[in-house]
Amino acid sequence: MSAKAHIRKLLAILTAAIVLATAPVHANETEITVGVYHFPPVAGVGNSGEATGLLGDLLKELEQAHPTVSFRVFHTSPKRRYLDFDAGLYDVIFFESPDWGWTEKEVDISRPILADEELYVALKKPGRDSSFFDDLHSRSIVAISGYHYGFTGFETDNSVLEQTFDIEFSDSHSRNINLIKADRPSVAEVAIVSYSYLQRHLARHPEDWDTLLISNEPDQRYRLSIIAQKGGAATADEMLRLLAPLVDNGRYRQLVEKWGLQLPAGFLTGFKAP
Repeated sequence: MSAKAHIRKLLAILTAAIVLATAPVHANETEITVGVYHFPPVAGVGNSGEATGLLGDLLKELEQAHPTVSFRVFHTSPKRRYLDFDAGLYDVIFFESPDWGWTEKEVDISRPILADEELYVALKKPGRDSSFFDDLHSRSIVAISGYHYGFTGFETDNSVLEQTFDIEFSDSHSRNINLIKADRPSVAEVAIVSYSYLQRHLARHPEDWDTLLISNEPDQRYRLSIIAQKGGAATADEMLRLLAPLVDNGRYRQLVEKWGLQLPAGFLTGFKAP
């Protein structure tokens, strides 16, 4: 055999070996499309379309733990997430309360995997205390469009809410807090902000401890689950099985605590992969 023929044979063997080595990975790989909207610090979408917040960290960890699984981010919005889900534009959405309109749909819901609450925030003034939040019908309110709030009975139709409350809508906790600090009562006297976001804000702006009045009682406490399409790329139980190694080695708890969030009561002691 000539030297050239020998080299060609070696190249052919090497190419075949590479194909055989990589074929099973590609054949068995599962891509899961995740719906994501702006819900800091739980989730968000970065400038390059990547997931941010706790969800962004979690998706990276899940892909590292499961090399044959990949996640694609589908950017939706608080109001549009149901229409996009019904249209099959994403397979799963993380960190949703079933009470936020999901029980009305044919969906697959996991056990709760995250907990948080929302608080009322106003400008701190002499003589003003937590009773300021007792009658929200008498206050001007700023809220995020499409979010579910306890004081509204989880109603999300802006036109309905505007008939009941003096309410303005935005898409940013940061903007809402700044409106409160601007002391413009005709625009916003009360904002509703998640505990986790508020703690991160106060860590960055400690001067606001003396600026903001925070309610003693929450607007709502929520336990958040994974919502999956029935018959989609992954069931809710399959998502929990993907999560299980991160629960077992403590990494999921570390991520949750990094973002100032909480695990549901009894989550660690009662967690068992389905």
